[in-house]
Amino acid sequence: MAAQSPHDLRQKKCLPCEGGVAPYSNDEARAQLKQLEGWRLVHSGERIRKEWTVKNFMAGLKFFNECARVAEEDGHHPDLHIEGYRNVAVELWTHAIGGLSENDFILAAKIDALPIDLK
Repeated sequence: MAAQSPHDLRQKKCLPCEGGVAPYSNDEARAQLKQLEGWRLVHSGERIRKEWTVKNFMAGLKFFNECARVAEEDGHHPDLHIEGYRNVAVELWTHAIGGLSENDFILAAKIDALPIDLK
C-alpha cells in the first residue's frame, strides 16, 4: 500500500469498519507516518499518537471540540487526552481490527488541518 499525502487523505471520508480487514503492518504504518508530521506509533504499533502544548486549558478544550466535530462527521472517533491543563494528545486506532486502518491516517490528516492555539 503506497503512502498518501496529507492532502489526498483529507479528501477521503472514513469508511465504516466492522472488522475483517487486516491492520496496517508496522512498515506500512511507518511509511504513511512519514507523510504526517509529528504523529508516531504507540502501543506496539497498534495506534498512532500526536501531542501538542496549547496556550491554556480552554484552548485544549476548543481543539478537542474541533476534533470531535471532524471525528463525528467521519464516524471515526479518537482517544483524546489532556494532562497538566495544557498538554493535549490524540490517539487513533481502529477498534474493530485492533490496529491501524486507512481511517486512522485520514482522521490524523484532518486533525492536522484544524486550528490550534499553541503556547
